[in-house]
Amino acid sequence: MLRSVSLSMKEGECLAIVGESGSGKSTLAKLILGLEAPDEGRIRFMGIDMHTASRRQIHAIRRQLQGVFQNSGDALNPRMTAGKIVTEPLRNYERLDSAEMRQRQHDLLCSVGLSPKGSGKYPHQFSGGQQQRLNIARALALSPKLIVLDEVVSSQDPAIQLRLLELLHDLKIRLGLSYLFITHDIRAAVFLADRLIVMDRGCVVEHTDIPRELEGLRHPASRKLLDALLPDGIGDG
Repeated sequence: MLRSVSLSMKEGECLAIVGESGSGKSTLAKLILGLEAPDEGRIRFMGIDMHTASRRQIHAIRRQLQGVFQNSGDALNPRMTAGKIVTEPLRNYERLDSAEMRQRQHDLLCSVGLSPKGSGKYPHQFSGGQQQRLNIARALALSPKLIVLDEVVSSQDPAIQLRLLELLHDLKIRLGLSYLFITHDIRAAVFLADRLIVMDRGCVVEHTDIPRELEGLRHPASRKLLDALLPDGIGDG
């Protein structure tokens, strides 16, 4: 249950929400994506109240607001090829001829570091890190304003985590994306975020505008996350 959570984001920034399992951060992600409705309070996206918006407004919001989640394989239709997976949103929102669709498919796969030659492969033929790249490419298809990233690297090994974080950072800069980056790993948050918020038991308990200056965090929940850090940086070893 969330209690008195209030936050805002600027266009082009990455806001990290960090906290242990059960802190409420994934519930917050579902509310923002419209997968759950709040019992009270308001969620506004680009000035529109998402839970009083018209069907037409919701359709437009869906184009601008995308999500990528932890279980990369589960989010992919095993009966669809990689090419169809990444272009699926385009078939719902745009009318492209076959040549245009092939070009967009090529561009999306290249944008996340996957070879277009693999467009005919199925999800099980990709590694876990590659599957997550497919999910990211699909989220990029409609050129959204905001992508909610819910524990997107946590199930990967450290080397893959680092490569995915580097990809997300590059895409953010190159495409001017905004991210809501949800994680229990404060190292990953520091790598990617412009601002950082700590959640505990459904509440925002601390925040910092400069994630790299972590020594200023004092709440017990924040200190517990910091104490879990290893001396080595993310991806080391």
